[in-house]
Amino acid sequence: MSVPLANYTLTYAESSKGWPSFYSFEPEYIKGMNQYLYTFKGGNMYRHNVNETRNEFYGSPYSSKITTVLNTDALTSKVFKTIQLEAQDPWKVTVNSDIQNARDIEVDWFKKKEGDWFAFVRGLDRLDGQYNFNMRSAKGVGVPTTIAGANPQTITFSIGITTPIQVGDSVFSTADTETIAPTLVGVISSIPAANQIIVDTTTSVQNPTNPAVSGDFVFYVRNQIAESQGLLGHYCVMTLENDLTTATEMMAVKVDIMKSYP
Repeated sequence: MSVPLANYTLTYAESSKGWPSFYSFEPEYIKGMNQYLYTFKGGNMYRHNVNETRNEFYGSPYSSKITTVLNTDALTSKVFKTIQLEAQDPWKVTVNSDIQNARDIEVDWFKKKEGDWFAFVRGLDRLDGQYNFNMRSAKGVGVPTTIAGANPQTITFSIGITTPIQVGDSVFSTADTETIAPTLVGVISSIPAANQIIVDTTTSVQNPTNPAVSGDFVFYVRNQIAESQGLLGHYCVMTLENDLTTATEMMAVKVDIMKSYP
């Protein structure tokens, strides 16, 4: 099935000798005259940039988007940790890398400090619909000594779990880590002892689960909203978006990047 292509209006800038911007509106005719931009749509003439309503064309709302690539020291694996917006208002931010996807940073996740807006990058546990285990937050536990019940499922190990496991983390298991893809056991509902976890294995269409069986190797992935280990990758594609109908300014975007030491 073919996907229809989106149409855009491109603008040319003499100052940059190029085509720097794409606009979602599609005029039937466009003309610059007397320092104003005029377009025609549906038999009506519109003069742009003369009213207070932003992100609206021909009565329909749109979003403003800025996309950039962070590619400093391209051959080095990096961790993208936090985003700082020097702006009047916070923007929604989408960040993805060549290794891992990240959860969209919603507008209300930003906190204002000393005039700027701050938020940290939250990882996403799935890439193209598949679970992504190539993350710092994926940590092995071992082969359980006993597995009791189906839902909830009590999983006990011979020794205490030394890694920072917590309620809300996702548990996975596999019979062979080399040849068999891991399956989701469920989400940890409680940790009654240092060597024991209780897992909620409730099945859902969006997140089907498969309870662990004797002999499986068990590991877990930290809750991607709670943990703040950032986004791993060689480069990062970042898109900022706002749908405000009032004027707002974006002066600068700052990203905290550190070298990854696997």
